[in-house]
Amino acid sequence: MRNLLVAVTSVLAFAVSTGTAAGAPLPSPEIFASNNTAIITDPADPRLEDRLIRFDREVRGIVRANGGVTTRSTLLDGVFWSSDLQQTTFERSRKFDVTLNEESLRHTASTIAKRFGQESVLTFRFLHANSPEVDAVQVEVEGITARQVREGLLQDAVAREKLGGGSVTLQDRAILIAGVDDLPTVRAFITKIGGDVSRAKVRKGTWEFVGAEAETLLWNGQKAA
Repeated sequence: MRNLLVAVTSVLAFAVSTGTAAGAPLPSPEIFASNNTAIITDPADPRLEDRLIRFDREVRGIVRANGGVTTRSTLLDGVFWSSDLQQTTFERSRKFDVTLNEESLRHTASTIAKRFGQESVLTFRFLHANSPEVDAVQVEVEGITARQVREGLLQDAVAREKLGGGSVTLQDRAILIAGVDDLPTVRAFITKIGGDVSRAKVRKGTWEFVGAEAETLLWNGQKAA
């Protein structure tokens, strides 16, 4: 995903838990990726209507070539803060739920980055809450639009720094990923943009921004600690 910023997109309510109980089945690992290489600053840009159908097919092929299967592909509207431009940028992207182990996931993300000219591709692996590998959280909340995320980033400097951006499904479900210690910032951001934090869902895991060479890991929260 071209302009993913470090600190930028499941199923337990905040009121109940912020992780997965040991022994419970974990969701499939995820890859967040785009074929976009342009800087898009106009939310009405027609390129943001692209459903990325060909991209979807090509990524599924890459996943398959690495020994995995894509169990789900979700079209997303991405909203990101550009510190260079001092404004929000936009892109269409997809979230791929895949059956890959850690090594294959990283190699697949690297291949996608190289194939589509991306600075980095984000991966998220869900982990049990007590896993020592946990360094990130993924928060989902219904009823949030890409416009709300955009306006929230413009108004909240802390969220811009910690989140960098977020992704929203076509059904207005926001997906926000941040370092595990930044969960309070995510909660506050959701409230500020009009979301219902009591209905938000969160999973713990580990995230990586993978460059075009699998050996060149751009960022990993655990390894950076």
